Amino acid sequence: MRITAFNSSPRKDRGNTHVMVREFLAGAREAGAEVENVFLCDHEIKPCTGCYSCWTATPGRCRLTDDMAGLLAKFLASDTVVFASPVYVDNVTGPMKMFMDRLIPVADPHMEADPAGETRHRRNHDRPTRIVAISNCGYPEQSHFQVLRLLYRRMARNLHCELIGEIYRGGGALLTLPIRELRPAVEAYGRLLRDAGRQVVTAGRLSEQTVARLEEPLAPIQADAAQYIQRVNQMWDNRRPEARHSS
Repeated sequence: MRITAFNSSPRKDRGNTHVMVREFLAGAREAGAEVENVFLCDHEIKPCTGCYSCWTATPGRCRLTDDMAGLLAKFLASDTVVFASPVYVDNVTGPMKMFMDRLIPVADPHMEADPAGETRHRRNHDRPTRIVAISNCGYPEQSHFQVLRLLYRRMARNLHCELIGEIYRGGGALLTLPIRELRPAVEAYGRLLRDAGRQVVTAGRLSEQTVARLEEPLAPIQADAAQYIQRVNQMWDNRRPEARHSS
C-alpha cells in the first residue's frame, strides 16, 4: 500500500500540521505501508485557468507548465491520499485549494449519476481509492472544522474515493508550544496518531472509537476556554515588539 500526504501548511516542517502528519505516517510505515510526505509549498502550483485543455486538447494533462504534473503523478500512484492543511479562514490554505483545483485532469468530463442520484464526473483513474483528512486550528473547539468536514465528504464523492478517516485537532497550537507541562499530553496524542496510521493500513479505516479518542481535548487547558484564551492572548502579547523591547 502506498500512502502520500500532501501537506499545504506554509510552515512546512515547523508547523502543527506536520506534527500530526509525521506521527500518522510513522504508524502507517510501521504497519508496512510505503509513505511519502509532500510539502506543497515547496512546489510551484499555478492557478487553474478553466481552459478545459486537460479534458479536450490534451486529455489528462494540463497545459500549464509547473510542478503539478509531478504532483499529479504521485497522487495517481497512491492507494490512499492524505489531504493535510491547517484551518485558514474556516477552510484549507491557498496552496491546498490550488492543488485541489488542479486535480481536474483526473476526472473524465462526461457526467453520470452517483448511487444517490446526484450528478458528478466519471472516473478515469484506478487510484487513489481512499482519502484521509488531517487538520488543526488554533481555536480550542472542534466546531471550527465544520467546513472541512463537509468539504472532504464532497471531495471523496467527486473523486470516487472513500473517506476512511478524519483527524481534526482543535487547540493545535499546543502541539508545538514550548510548555513543559504539555509534553506528556502531546506525546500521548502522538502515540494515538501513530495508532491511527497503523489502523488505516491494517483495518482499512479508522474505527469510531479511534475517531472519538482523536476528538478529545488534547490537554485540560483546551477544555477550559477561558484559561485557553488567557494563555493564547498572553503568548501573542509577548510576541509584540514592545514586549520584546521591555524585556
